[in-house]
Amino acid sequence: MIRKAVIPAAGFGTRFLPASKSQPKEMLPIVDTPTIQYVVEEAVAAGITDILMIIGKGKRAIEEHFDRNFDLEQELEGKGKEAELAMIRRVSSIANVHFVWQKELNGLGDAVSYARCHIGDEPFALLLGDTIVESDSPVTSQLLQVFERYQESVVALEEVPMERVSRYGIMSGRSVAENLYMIDDFIEKPDMDEAPSNLAIAGRYIFTPEIFDAIAEVPPGKNNEIQLTDAMRLLVKTRAMYGWRFQGARYDIGNKLDFIKTNLVFGLKRPDMGDDLRAFIRELVGPPQV
Repeated sequence: MIRKAVIPAAGFGTRFLPASKSQPKEMLPIVDTPTIQYVVEEAVAAGITDILMIIGKGKRAIEEHFDRNFDLEQELEGKGKEAELAMIRRVSSIANVHFVWQKELNGLGDAVSYARCHIGDEPFALLLGDTIVESDSPVTSQLLQVFERYQESVVALEEVPMERVSRYGIMSGRSVAENLYMIDDFIEKPDMDEAPSNLAIAGRYIFTPEIFDAIAEVPPGKNNEIQLTDAMRLLVKTRAMYGWRFQGARYDIGNKLDFIKTNLVFGLKRPDMGDDLRAFIRELVGPPQV
């Protein structure tokens, strides 16, 4: 059984300046819920309630979000706002959330290495804190099922258009079953004519603890940082690694345009505002041009 999950959330989020100067990008809301809460909800839905977050300078708001706010609770209780009270109490009790600080921003691989003491010799789930994934069953649950069968690391894969492969880390490997691949390498942001596939790393992973040794061995890569993909490339040379092409939608909250698109998608699904928002968009766009 996978008992623990790791959520890295230490980056500055410079693409969201000035909003991210004092507000973690992971706390930017999708409608009315912080992005990182969706990530925690996915882990919990997969049966994982022991969660370690890797945070950095300026991320104290994440800690406060998952802690209790007794003053706010008292205010809501005094005003009889029972629904709101239950909602915020659930946030602070949904999981056993721990925090560790990445002392120096030195890449995603380095951030993951800070989880070593907490994870120990266990396999664990890794969920990126600025990526929301929607599917009929939680993608982390799908990865857990693959891990339970093969007992090796598993990476979520998203099929992307070939003309966009240069934006992603792309898998090289062979199909071993429907939607399941045996990975032999990863190519970071390849040109379209050099890409071994159109299956991109999608921000969800199950790792065996050997990933920590691989992270410790890799030299600094792009931007002189410790890259998780480089560690994965090293690990796959000695251990089997699988890729699971999930069915669903991934929302990357790491850039402004996708952030706005995600808010629209989630807002349109909301029964309390979907119809009004749809009408507003039609009014804003105007009638089709003939």
